[in-house]
Amino acid sequence: MPDHLTPQQRHQNMAAIRSKDTKPEMIVRCGLWKRGFRYRLNHKRLPGHPDLVLRKYRTCIFVNGCFWHGHNVQLPQMSDGRCQMGDVIESSECCKIPKTNREFWVAKIRRNKERDKEEQKKLAAMGWHCITVWECELKPAKREETLNSIAFTLNHIWLQDHGAKTIPYPKLDEEDIQMPLAAEDRV
Repeated sequence: MPDHLTPQQRHQNMAAIRSKDTKPEMIVRCGLWKRGFRYRLNHKRLPGHPDLVLRKYRTCIFVNGCFWHGHNVQLPQMSDGRCQMGDVIESSECCKIPKTNREFWVAKIRRNKERDKEEQKKLAAMGWHCITVWECELKPAKREETLNSIAFTLNHIWLQDHGAKTIPYPKLDEEDIQMPLAAEDRV
């Protein structure tokens, strides 16, 4: 199916797509703020400029658009990064690869996915945890479940990093004696 927009209209549409303060990002920000989490936005000193940085938890959150980052799309591996028109590239539920200029879009999505992996490896090497939230996980039917899952994960990370250490203490002989409890009724 040919594009129903002129090249100038298509250019304007694509140029209007933002990388900061997107609707999915705002949903995650509001949800975390309501749950008591505080964060910094688009930290310039960290690889990949994460959308949200929670220093207390040493965690970076990336809110990815399904199309731009190829959610659930299996791309064929080629040495030069190009795809052939005969290659079978399956679109996923949430990421439809355009049929026009397909080679360009496949190469772009492949580069984005590779860059995401490299940035997360760099962050992990620096001691940061990474959470990726996909746009399709923030649909109204799954939104609360996703936000609760993020909150649970952040709390789990904090407990792993800062949790109370269990230190066994020596057992005393007096502990073996049966003593009445303070709240126990006397019979």
